[in-house]
Amino acid sequence: MHYHIDKTAAQSAYLQLYHQLRRDIVGGVYPLGTKMPSKRLIAAETGVSVITVEHALAILCDEGYLESRERSGYFVSFAAADCFPVSETETERRVTVSHSTEDEFPFPSLAKTMRRVLSEYGESILVKSPNNGCAELRGAIAAYLSRSRGISVQPGQIVIGSGAEYLYGLIVQLLGRERVFALEDPSYDKIRRVYQAHGVTCEMLRLGSDGIRSDELARASATVLHVTPFHSFPSLVTASAGKRREYLRWAEERGGYIVEDDFDSEFSVSSKSEDTLFALEPERSVIYMNTFSKTIAPSMRVGYMVLPPALSERFRREVGFYSCTVPVFEQYVLAELIGSGDFERHINRIRRRRRRE
Repeated sequence: MHYHIDKTAAQSAYLQLYHQLRRDIVGGVYPLGTKMPSKRLIAAETGVSVITVEHALAILCDEGYLESRERSGYFVSFAAADCFPVSETETERRVTVSHSTEDEFPFPSLAKTMRRVLSEYGESILVKSPNNGCAELRGAIAAYLSRSRGISVQPGQIVIGSGAEYLYGLIVQLLGRERVFALEDPSYDKIRRVYQAHGVTCEMLRLGSDGIRSDELARASATVLHVTPFHSFPSLVTASAGKRREYLRWAEERGGYIVEDDFDSEFSVSSKSEDTLFALEPERSVIYMNTFSKTIAPSMRVGYMVLPPALSERFRREVGFYSCTVPVFEQYVLAELIGSGDFERHINRIRRRRRRE
């Protein structure tokens, strides 16, 4: 081994070791299936504690480079074959157009899961998806929401679709084009454009420091309120606990509905996530929405919405005839990422990094 830890460097020892080990794994020094040197041996050579080594190895396991085998040690699970062979020109072009960030899901772990799905699910990935999405993914999402967001729902309340924009269209058809939809001002412009493309009249309500201003809510004629309670874009305003309950009172008084767009909330640096509107009122008025485009990668055009019981049966009766727009293969991959814990480990890793920044 030839690892060296610079104790005067700004970067922590475990990250220095992680980068050196990853370099050798990717470079083929440790081929697929090779057993890694023991923790104690690495610690002795580098002059760091065994705990520091364990931390570096744990990150490599989280990212799919290594796997830990009980009483046996750590073994390489990364192979060059994880990346499909391409010509030099194609490699250069792919590097040029790459927009990956530290927040995106580690590719080796994603590739490993994809191979496992192909191996274990076989020809079932060719079967047509149920209209509301595969049971495996809806069940995984229901369990995840219960653990992470305090949302307790049945898989039958969840609808899978190819991103938020597609789901907005289903919501319009479910609630009716004759309704006025109120949006945050400012807000992500595509929300308004999608609703208007479906024939909906949109009303823009100005934001204050803790959410939509009370006087704006009072003057609104809308009966549907589309909000992004966590870090509304582009203002980055997060609705306070009191404001969230004000939104719910607004919907109750008008017999209206709230579309809760929970985009990016997983990466909150708070040790306790804010209560979702759906968790505060799970029975009638709130439609919860989220996607995997931020937590996995922008190319993962998969979103989901959670319908309250009061709307679930109506959705199946009036809108549920639409075929699911997400390929079965991608649904199984997401189900495996969530069920294996890889997805939540990724979320926690990003949250820890953001807390340090």
